[in-house]
Amino acid sequence: MTQKIALITGASRGLGFSLAEQLALRGWHVVAVARTVGGLEALDDKVKSAGLPGAGGVTLAPMDVTDDGAMRHLCRSIHERWGGLQFWAHTAIRADALTPAPSVDMADLDKSIAVNLRAAAALIPMVEPLLRAGQGQALFLDDPMPGTAYAGAYGITKAGQIALVRAWAAETRKIGPRVSLLTPAPMPTAVRARFYPGEDRSVLAEPADEARRLLDQLSA
Repeated sequence: MTQKIALITGASRGLGFSLAEQLALRGWHVVAVARTVGGLEALDDKVKSAGLPGAGGVTLAPMDVTDDGAMRHLCRSIHERWGGLQFWAHTAIRADALTPAPSVDMADLDKSIAVNLRAAAALIPMVEPLLRAGQGQALFLDDPMPGTAYAGAYGITKAGQIALVRAWAAETRKIGPRVSLLTPAPMPTAVRARFYPGEDRSVLAEPADEARRLLDQLSA
């Protein structure tokens, strides 16, 4: 395998979009997963329009990370085409509106469990063999929001995801794959806007800058 292969789940906007873009511009081939077809097409257009010599490419995979069958088929296709992965970033997330703990809506909680917790738990055993085959590493995003006031269904389920990732990282520390849980700087994303309405977004870090910083940190 000569070209490095990355899988980005949640690649149609925010940090996932920027991670996919930066990796492609650095010569990687990126498998970009998201439900939003327009966002994936915008990613592909942006990479192509950059016109950088040596840039990689993007395979668009418009699918829902909660669809076990679709994700299993995608992982099998990655194995058949490339043999493995060198990188996986899981940035897909669901953020509900601010909600006091006694007012958490069960329907919202069920949806957040499916996206934020169950999808991660289902994907780890699918992707881990690909990372082992490609001597790759995984990236998840930490967040101080869980446990704070009004974090609601997001906070509950994101905390569960973080606990799962920390367990996986501890289990694989000596045998691989390397699993990282990094905290990005506050960015003007749609997720943050749900929790901090009306804040001055001009002072927040740009997702592209954070993508570069996190990728450099992982490769250091």
